[in-house]
Amino acid sequence: MKLSVFVRALALLGFSLAVSCQSGGPAVDRPDGVAVLVGSRPTVAEASLFPFDNHSIPFTQNIGLKLHPPRKHPGNPVLPRGPEGAPDEFGVQFYGSVVRHEGKFKLWYVAIGRDPFTVVEKDMMWTPRVDIIPLKWRAAYAESTDGIHWTRPALGLEEYDGSRDNNLVLVEPAPLGVINLKVIHDPEDPDPSRQFKMSLHTWWHEDGKKRLGTLAPAVSGDGLRWRLAVPGTPENGLLPKESTVIPTDHFEAAGGLYKWDGLFHASGQGARPVYAVDSWGRSVGTYRSPDFVRWEHTGTLSFSREGQHKKVPSGSGEESHEGISVWNRGNVLLGLYGVWHGSPDWRGRTVDLGFVVSNDGVHFREPLTDFVFIRRGEDHEWDQGGLIQGQGFENVGEETYIWYGTWDPGSLEPRGGVGLATLDRDRLGSFSVRDDSIPAAFMTAALEARGDAKLWVNAEGVSGDAALRVELFDALERPLDGYSGEEAAVVTESGLRVPVSWPRGNRIPGMEKPFKIKVSFEGAEVAGIRVYALYAGT
Repeated sequence: MKLSVFVRALALLGFSLAVSCQSGGPAVDRPDGVAVLVGSRPTVAEASLFPFDNHSIPFTQNIGLKLHPPRKHPGNPVLPRGPEGAPDEFGVQFYGSVVRHEGKFKLWYVAIGRDPFTVVEKDMMWTPRVDIIPLKWRAAYAESTDGIHWTRPALGLEEYDGSRDNNLVLVEPAPLGVINLKVIHDPEDPDPSRQFKMSLHTWWHEDGKKRLGTLAPAVSGDGLRWRLAVPGTPENGLLPKESTVIPTDHFEAAGGLYKWDGLFHASGQGARPVYAVDSWGRSVGTYRSPDFVRWEHTGTLSFSREGQHKKVPSGSGEESHEGISVWNRGNVLLGLYGVWHGSPDWRGRTVDLGFVVSNDGVHFREPLTDFVFIRRGEDHEWDQGGLIQGQGFENVGEETYIWYGTWDPGSLEPRGGVGLATLDRDRLGSFSVRDDSIPAAFMTAALEARGDAKLWVNAEGVSGDAALRVELFDALERPLDGYSGEEAAVVTESGLRVPVSWPRGNRIPGMEKPFKIKVSFEGAEVAGIRVYALYAGT
C-alpha cells in the first residue's frame, strides 16, 4: 500500500510530534486503513499485532511470552530431488521463494546438476566448479494447487544436456550461475513486464575469473522468462564487474527480498566492510533500491547474534547464516535466519532456523534470544545437518505454511529438497498469564485508523470463566467513552479470528487521533488463556 503524506511525516518527525500534528495541524488525505505508529508506519488494510512484536505491543503486566515451533509435514520433502539426468538430480536447493499467485503456489529454487563441486580434501572445503556454473547451478520452477503436492512443468525455455524438456526458467541475456535467489510479485509496478522481481546471488568476475559474491536483479512479466535489470552480458555464468550494483566486497545477496516503505531491500550474508560496527563471522546486511535497478551503496548491519562482536575465526562460532527470508505482513516483517553452529572443521558445522521480527524494514531482532524455530533433522533424515531459509510463508485456510530447505555443511552427498512446516493460523507465539492470582494485561502502541475500524482476536482457552476485556484509550492513555470501563468489550469465545464487539457495536468510528488497545485477562480460569494475535482493520 502507498504511504500517505501524513504517515510519512510521522515516520520522519517522531511519535510525540505526530500527536500534536493531529491535534492542531490541517487535515491531510491518506489512504483508508490502519497504521501502527512504530517503525516506518505503513498504512495497511489490516494490521497484525503479534505478542512477539514488542514494538507493536510494548506494555505488559504479569504476562509471559512463548514462541511455538511449527510441525514438520509427515510427507517431507514435498519437493524432492529430480531423477537422474534432470537439472536438479544432485540438489534441490531451496534458497528460493514461494509466491501465491493466480490461484497457484509458485516456487522458484536453485537446481543443481550432477558433479557440481571441486573438493579440497584436507579440510573438506568445497567450492562450485567455475567451469560448469552455467550448466549446473540454475534457477528452476515448480507449482502446486495446495502447497503440498508439487509438479515440475516442462517449460521448454532452457536447454540442459541437449534437451529443453525441463523446468528451468529463462534468464537472459545468457545463463547465469546462481547460488541463491528470491522472488516477489510487485503488482504496484505500472509495467506488467516487471511485476515479478528476482534477486540473485551470483558471482562477478574480472578477466574471466571468479571473484566474489554479488547481487544480480532480474525482472519478469510471468515469472518464467527473466531479463537482468542491469546492463552487461555474463561470461561463463559470471557477471562482469561493470554490471555489479552494490560494492564489490563479497556479499551473498539473496537471503531475502522485500518491499518496505517504497524501497526494495535485499538481505544477505555480508562482509564486514558494509558495517560501521564490526560483526565477526556470518551476519546479515541489507542493501536497498527505489526502482530495483539503482541500488544505494550504503548498507546496514540488519542482524547479528549475541557474541558476534567478539572476534572468532569465521565459521567456528555461533553466527547468522545467509540473510533473512521475510514474511511481509504489511505493518511488520516476520523472518527466518540460519542459526549457524560453528566448528573448526566443516564436518562439525550445523544450521537450524531462528525467528526474527522488524518494524522498520532495516533492523531485525529476536523475540527470544537464540530460539530455534525449526530444528534440523536427525542423522539419516532428509534434512539432517542443516536447514536453509527459503522465503515461503502463507496462511492457507486455518493453517500457516512455512516452506524450508536443507543443506548439510558436513556432507558432499546429493542433497536438498523442499520441506513444509505448519502450525495453526498465525499461532507463532502467544501471551499467557504468569500468576493467576494477580492482574494480567497488555497494551498496544498507538494505532491510527482512517474510516471505521474493526478488531479481531486470535486466542484459545477463552470462555465465560476465562475472558478477555478489551478497552480503547487515547494516545495519552485516557479511557475512551463508550469503549472502556463498564462499556468495555468482553470476549468469551476462542477462535482464530473472533470479532470484538462493544455494547454499541463491533465498529470503532474513524478516529481523529491515535488510540491504543488494552486487553485484560479475567475470570477464574485465566491460566488457560493463550492470545496469539490481534487484527485491526477497516
